[in-house]
Amino acid sequence: MSIATSLTTKQAKGNIPLHALSAKDYSAWLKSQPAHVKSWIKAAAFEGKTGQYIRIPAKDGAIAQIVTILSEPVSQWDIAALPGLLKEGRYELHSAMDESVTAKLALGWALGCQRHTLYKKDEEPTATLCLSNKTNTKSIIETALILAQARTLITTPAEDLGPVELAEAVKNLAAKYKATFKQIAGDQLKKQGFEATHRVGRASPRAPRLIEMNWGHKKHPKVTLIGKGVCFDTGGLDIKPSGGMYLMRKDMGGAAVALSVAAMVMSAKLPIQLQLIIPCVDNAIDGNAFRPSDIIKMPNGKTVEVGNTDAEGRLILADALCAASKGKPDLIIDFATLTGAARSAVGTEISAFFCDNDELAQKLYEAGCATEDHLWRMPLFKSYQNMLKSPFADITSCPASPYAGAITAALFLQEFVDKATPWIHLDFMAWNTNAKPGRPEGGEAMAARAVTLFLEKRFTRT
Repeated sequence: MSIATSLTTKQAKGNIPLHALSAKDYSAWLKSQPAHVKSWIKAAAFEGKTGQYIRIPAKDGAIAQIVTILSEPVSQWDIAALPGLLKEGRYELHSAMDESVTAKLALGWALGCQRHTLYKKDEEPTATLCLSNKTNTKSIIETALILAQARTLITTPAEDLGPVELAEAVKNLAAKYKATFKQIAGDQLKKQGFEATHRVGRASPRAPRLIEMNWGHKKHPKVTLIGKGVCFDTGGLDIKPSGGMYLMRKDMGGAAVALSVAAMVMSAKLPIQLQLIIPCVDNAIDGNAFRPSDIIKMPNGKTVEVGNTDAEGRLILADALCAASKGKPDLIIDFATLTGAARSAVGTEISAFFCDNDELAQKLYEAGCATEDHLWRMPLFKSYQNMLKSPFADITSCPASPYAGAITAALFLQEFVDKATPWIHLDFMAWNTNAKPGRPEGGEAMAARAVTLFLEKRFTRT
């Protein structure tokens, strides 16, 4: 993967200067250039507008320098398209920006080197960006590789990424950071009280499982991350139409994002006692598939009537939330591609989130703004709790009403969180519907950088 070689701090004589300039700085830069450069820029009709770039040749025709115009304020993605546009070579960043902005641009450049090449031959960019030795390129590359792996996991077809393979990805990460790993699979789920995960996944020949990883010191605050791991979702007996099923390889996007946050936490050695829980299933169709109107007893004693088998994600998350609450963590965060209603509310590029703690919600929102990994808070509107009533069980998993689907899903999940435990629920697309600089079409680790920064600021003592 070219991400690994996308950045360097090694200076070399043949490096091509890459001037990343604001529109204001561009005017001053242009005035300082010799006549032949000004003539070239004028002939190319280069206007110095945000997002534009230009190759400027030397008198012998070789590329002498690159100029690109940054946004105001600078965006992480301002130079992310350049690795795919420039030829193989080493480009040395020249910018008046401070180090934090340089690091932001460098991460965009590194992510701009990713291509989905598992099943399709495609050239990966080979351009390398040279930075000052003040820039922690090792950390930036590590972050880019973690995010790229999450994207790859989400994009991989379900035939090649089932519950076993997802568990293996967690196991490999645990081994890398000397974390503990365990899983409960198949009928053992039922025996140990995780009836919902067992029922949702039992129709598949690929056994359901509850995956767990633990890392860190017990003296540190405990944070539990939970990721929805539905490797493929047919909708069950409430079967999806073909158009709604095509992207369902991404229904384990919550698991992939939770895994990437865990990786970044461990890579940064944050002072956190980390627990990762991933309920992992295929929602398949067979003679033993679970049914609408089934009633499931949950680990916390509540009974749930299955309102719709295509609302399976909240059932397996409820199992995981019960398991997490039992350990009394200082914070629970769950990640899920849960509802189309959240997509209708905030679109495909923003993560919806729910939290009944105003301080936590504000800090998470600020982290999203700082990382350009945007989130928007949705209400846990208590009046809609009535929509979860069932005449036959304590609660229904999916109200018949077509309204407020993301909110009622969040209210359902809240029933399985200990009231004394702070909790954040994220509901996102986990997929780039079209390619943008640094973000190829396919799986996306939405909210991962925002949540990691949020955790860093909250739990790192200064």
